[in-house]
Amino acid sequence: MGALNLLVAVCLGYVAMLFLVAFMAERAAARGRGGWLRSPVVYTLSLSIYCTAWTFYGAVGYAARSGLEYLTIYIGPTLVMLGWWWGLRKLVRIGRTQRITSIADLISSRYGKSNSLAVFVTIVAVIGTTPYIALQLQSVTSSFSSFALYDPSVRQIGDSDATALWVAAGLALFTVLFGTRNLDANERHHGVVMAIAVEAVVKLFALVAVGVFVVWGVGGGVSETLARIDASDIGQWQMHNGRWAALIFLSAAAFLTLPRMFQVLVVENDDENHLRTASWAFPTYLMLMSLFVVPIAVTGLELMPKGSNPDQFVLTVPLSQGRDGLAMLSFLGGFSSATSMVIVAAIALSTMVSNHIVMPIWLTLTGGGAMISGDVRHVVLLARRMSIAGVLALGYLYYRFSGGGAALASIGLISFAGVAQFLPPLMGGIFWRGATRLGALAGLVVGFVIWVYSLLLPSFGPSLFMSAEILAHGPLGIGWLRPQALFGIGGMNPLVHTVMWSLLLNSVVFVVVSLATFPKPMERLQGAQFVNVFQHSGNPQGWSGGIAQSEDLMVMAQRILGAVEAQSFFQREAATQGLAGYLPEPSPEFLQRLERELSGSVGAATAHAMVGQIMGRATVSVEDLLAVADETAQMMEYSSQLEAKSAELTRTARQLRAANEKLTQLSVQKDAFLSQISHELRTPMTSIRSFSEILRDADGLSEAELDKYAGIIHSEAIRLTRLLDDLLDLSVLENGQVSLNMQHGNLSEVIEHAVNATGVQTAGLRMVRVRALENIPIFTDLDRLAQVFINLIANAQKYCDAEHPNLAIRVTRRDGYLLVDFVDNGSGIPSDSQALIFEKFSRISDQKKAGGAGLGLAICREIMARLDGAISYLPGQGGAAFRVSLPMKAAKAAE
Repeated sequence: MGALNLLVAVCLGYVAMLFLVAFMAERAAARGRGGWLRSPVVYTLSLSIYCTAWTFYGAVGYAARSGLEYLTIYIGPTLVMLGWWWGLRKLVRIGRTQRITSIADLISSRYGKSNSLAVFVTIVAVIGTTPYIALQLQSVTSSFSSFALYDPSVRQIGDSDATALWVAAGLALFTVLFGTRNLDANERHHGVVMAIAVEAVVKLFALVAVGVFVVWGVGGGVSETLARIDASDIGQWQMHNGRWAALIFLSAAAFLTLPRMFQVLVVENDDENHLRTASWAFPTYLMLMSLFVVPIAVTGLELMPKGSNPDQFVLTVPLSQGRDGLAMLSFLGGFSSATSMVIVAAIALSTMVSNHIVMPIWLTLTGGGAMISGDVRHVVLLARRMSIAGVLALGYLYYRFSGGGAALASIGLISFAGVAQFLPPLMGGIFWRGATRLGALAGLVVGFVIWVYSLLLPSFGPSLFMSAEILAHGPLGIGWLRPQALFGIGGMNPLVHTVMWSLLLNSVVFVVVSLATFPKPMERLQGAQFVNVFQHSGNPQGWSGGIAQSEDLMVMAQRILGAVEAQSFFQREAATQGLAGYLPEPSPEFLQRLERELSGSVGAATAHAMVGQIMGRATVSVEDLLAVADETAQMMEYSSQLEAKSAELTRTARQLRAANEKLTQLSVQKDAFLSQISHELRTPMTSIRSFSEILRDADGLSEAELDKYAGIIHSEAIRLTRLLDDLLDLSVLENGQVSLNMQHGNLSEVIEHAVNATGVQTAGLRMVRVRALENIPIFTDLDRLAQVFINLIANAQKYCDAEHPNLAIRVTRRDGYLLVDFVDNGSGIPSDSQALIFEKFSRISDQKKAGGAGLGLAICREIMARLDGAISYLPGQGGAAFRVSLPMKAAKAAE
């Protein structure tokens, strides 16, 4: 087997190992055994995606071309981590309290949750990151080519474009598999993060191994290697202060604004205290990564033929010395550097594209907004997966059209300068409350245009997008508009020139427009919460609405979060408010938590718009106004207490009104019940009396007439007995005098008995069941439980008004309870009647249609209470839906 074939086999094995690591981490996290996944060590190692193929390969090439200037790409992040970790802590706190999903989400949330600003930030991020993805593809394909040159079995080097295409496709597949498993972007991507941590160790070990070999295996030790460095061109190199300052600033800015860095630094952060460890551990990691860069560069310049690509010295120096194993380890290190960056960047960008471009467009085109039918989850996941493929395709296209021949460092710096345009609105947003959306947008547009015009387009060469004439003399011969000599200032390095003008004008326009415009109320509220996040991170956003809108909110939440997650969230919120069921009162606190829960899946701007569509309008609370006005602490506390008391009184008054309305309805129902019960008792008693008198007084009745009259008396007696049994049953249950017959059984058999007892198979009601999920042993009062099931099935049989009625019985286990849901496809129960259906005087439907005395659900409620369970109405399911909950101990006791 040739060296190149062996390399391909090792590479595939390494990828398979990463799949296994990611899969095991996801599985451990899902089972609640992944505490080690949330350690500060894993978080610190995840930050190593800053060290991409540019760092692994390109730093050596950078040193060979520009001396110690390569250190600038390490100094910037080191200064941020050592001297500005308190600022990072503020970013992380904002990310957690606002449920930020990306840098576009943070900037748009700060400026009034503006989706237009989020769209532009997303476009800039995608375009700015595209050269960096192309850099990774170029490094991998160049590595394969370097191996092919030293493999005697390879007579002709393969097409590098095809290699780049296969690498891009493989990375897209891995990212889709492990980067889009969770819809909520605030859920940690444990598999991806753990794979990145492993790759961090691999690339550090590989680079150090090559450095040790170069110093002691080739250079003859430390002193000899230092002597070679002093004698080389690198040792004679002169520092250019202006370029050094610009590059250190640029690398520090990129460390904060690169979408992939923001993803691991803020979004994937599980505990802001991890920053304390990372503040010294990550600079240590960078120091180790840079330790052997100069020795490898000097040795490569001496050993390799003139004209060799210095970006590949980490790989070609071991190959030239016959150390194929070390070279393969080096290749894996570079491969790890490239893949980890591409994976996280694709996740971050796909989240931005999905949340801020695809979802708003889709909701607009479908015309239904928050209430559109269908599962939004599938649309979001599909959008993210397609976005991942699109982002990698853009990187591949940049690689093809740029020629793939530029130095890795130059390509990386182009991306650095592009994403650095986020720095003014980012820093202004978290430190200056006067910053406005128009100012941020105007500054970004100016900075982005200058970056594209003076740096990005010229990077393709003088033939594709920009002619040599424009580069030399400017458009239409206007000299002061020359791309690399704007405003007549020439003679500067193109990168320094672009960074200076783009960030300077970006910042100036941002400040001037912000001063000239007045922020909207939402901008000021968000500004107060961002700038003073440690004081106001819990302030509720003021929405106004009524309880009738809670079901609409639940329908929307189910279509975004999923039925199980949404129901659990609403049930917890209702319990927090001291309410039973699944519909909490839409208080400002609840609506804020709901919006933040939704923002983890569709972004803050879209979530805000969807909640606002249902609630109708937002109000500004006194507490928020005080936060904006920044009054004294005493006034703030006093007014906050008044506001809290006012809100509490408002809620109490609303609850009292609801209780009064319920009592009024119950009073009406009680009168109707007494009237109905007297009628129900009188009717069979009248029949019994009448026909018994006929039997007593009439002579000469035939045998058929005697049987007929006796049958009527018997059936009416049974009817009367059943009614009295219901009344007695309810009384016994309410007084707690019932004796339970606890016994072992199987849930499936109880459901089957209830279905057969109601005779629904012959009555036109189609049953939908998954019998495999029903096969659960239980220990309870089987007859009482069957009584509850029979009542629910009979109700569906009587009341489901669908053209083709069906009843779905679903069995699940969650939160220590065995849940049995009965959901039909009818029109359901009106929201204003849902609170009364379990009351003993309650009759929602027409009396003639219902039959009986309307005690069934009241009896069911009492039975389930005696079985330590519950029965509740489940809103937002389309038809009538009831949930029977049994404690899991009932199932475990039977096992």
